[in-house]
Amino acid sequence: MSNGYFKVEMPKNEPVKAYLPGSPERASLKKELERQSAQVVQVPMIIGGKEVWTERKTKAVMPHDHAHVIAEAASGGEKELKDAIAAALAARKAWTEMPMEHRVSIFLKAADLIAGPMRDKVNAATMLGQSKTAYQAEIDTCELIDFLRFNVYYLQQIYDRQPNNTPNVWNRIEYRPLEGFVTAISPFNFTSIGANLPTAPAIAGNVVLWKPATTAVLSNYYVMQALMAAGLPAGVINFVPSRGSDMSKYVLSDPNLAGFHFTGSTEVFSGVYSLVGENIKKYKTYPRLVGETGGKDFIFAHNSADVPGLVAALTRASYEYQGQKCSAASRAFVPASIWPQVKEGMLAEIEKIKIGDITDFTNLMGAVIDASAFKTNKEYIDYAKASEDAEVICGGYDDSKGYFIYPTLIEAKKPDFKTMVEEIFGPVMTVYVYPDDKLDETLASCDTATSYGLSGAIFADDREAIVKMEDALKGTAGNFYINDKPTGAVIGQQPFGGARASGTNDKAGSEINMYRWLSPRTIKELRVPCLDVTYPYMVEA
Repeated sequence: MSNGYFKVEMPKNEPVKAYLPGSPERASLKKELERQSAQVVQVPMIIGGKEVWTERKTKAVMPHDHAHVIAEAASGGEKELKDAIAAALAARKAWTEMPMEHRVSIFLKAADLIAGPMRDKVNAATMLGQSKTAYQAEIDTCELIDFLRFNVYYLQQIYDRQPNNTPNVWNRIEYRPLEGFVTAISPFNFTSIGANLPTAPAIAGNVVLWKPATTAVLSNYYVMQALMAAGLPAGVINFVPSRGSDMSKYVLSDPNLAGFHFTGSTEVFSGVYSLVGENIKKYKTYPRLVGETGGKDFIFAHNSADVPGLVAALTRASYEYQGQKCSAASRAFVPASIWPQVKEGMLAEIEKIKIGDITDFTNLMGAVIDASAFKTNKEYIDYAKASEDAEVICGGYDDSKGYFIYPTLIEAKKPDFKTMVEEIFGPVMTVYVYPDDKLDETLASCDTATSYGLSGAIFADDREAIVKMEDALKGTAGNFYINDKPTGAVIGQQPFGGARASGTNDKAGSEINMYRWLSPRTIKELRVPCLDVTYPYMVEA
């Protein structure tokens, strides 16, 4: 055992590259996009460090060109999932006993690989498989790098926290990993989340089963390759594309389940909570359930708001990455006195938006992720068109080549209209125009109309109004913004997560989240033993 205190310096956020015309990074990324577009990658499961193949496969396509297949992934069933559990448990002892400095070095190396030689590979796969523009893919990859580096730093900070001592007593806290394995189920919309869900518990010394989203399997596979290239021991993270129903049946009911790390729908997370409750007596420990789920994120404007700033925030927050961010704005409350200007400004900005193939760097938007997402968005737009309680100001859809939903703006006549309260997960913004003298009532509606509490923003130049709005909406969002759009949280600056039906608010990319993957043991050591059985108070005066 080596002696010494090994310190990881607080990292800086990974710089975001601009990909400007003529820049070397733009040329390099375009070359990688061409390379990946010309192949169909065969993606295996990785169980116990070995590639595992099955006859059952799922295809990943380009959402903006849905006839173009870019990957075929082996899909695991009962045998593969049980093998993955066995591999994780077999790797657990050696992994938990590895000195912290060696364990975290693997993830720091993976971050450097992704920041350097693998950057184009991950970015291009994210662009093609998840229909992200170069900028959206780049900020996603930078967040991935930040997750790896900052989580290492946060773990060190936790390890450093020790209790007070008294004379003759040495108190210590040992931060152990959870007993068993952790299951991570990741979403399609962020490659960074796909990386964070399995790696945060693993950094803390846990072993993990990782089920990536089928539609993000290529970029997630490249992340797994980076981890293996960085020296991740076999079995610590097992990469198992599979059906959600099989995960529930064979993994989430396993007695060794110690934790569940999730980003996805509220319905799925609620189902997992129920399943864990049904099986609670069979688990060896109470599983830690950590989830970030749905949202109905808002922008609430006061009549003192700066209109150009409000317009820019509404447009970006609603339509960047096709509204498929957990934090994307999908409802807004705008006072009647400034609505004509806001509406005119938004329509002017929407008119400029180009939508199409993300390899065309002049496009601001790509396609929604798949046919199911397209169908959902289409149904909401059609509902609004047919309703007397709403007006579709602009928008539409076309799935002839890609799953394209055009930037859609709806004006609702009541604050609880269907598209004002239900999560759509697409580029559909609904605005409720409220009378200026009904601020209090409208704030109350924003607070209570939906069950979610993820992100939200207020816009006002009147400081008293800001104080009033911030207080009235304090329960509506785990990430709250003043005079800025409710998207774009940065690790180390705005830890992300919400409550209510939006999740457990364990703040991904923070110490709060890292604590969830640790089981502390308090140790008291008495240096010189006490020999008395009686106490001083027992002596008669």
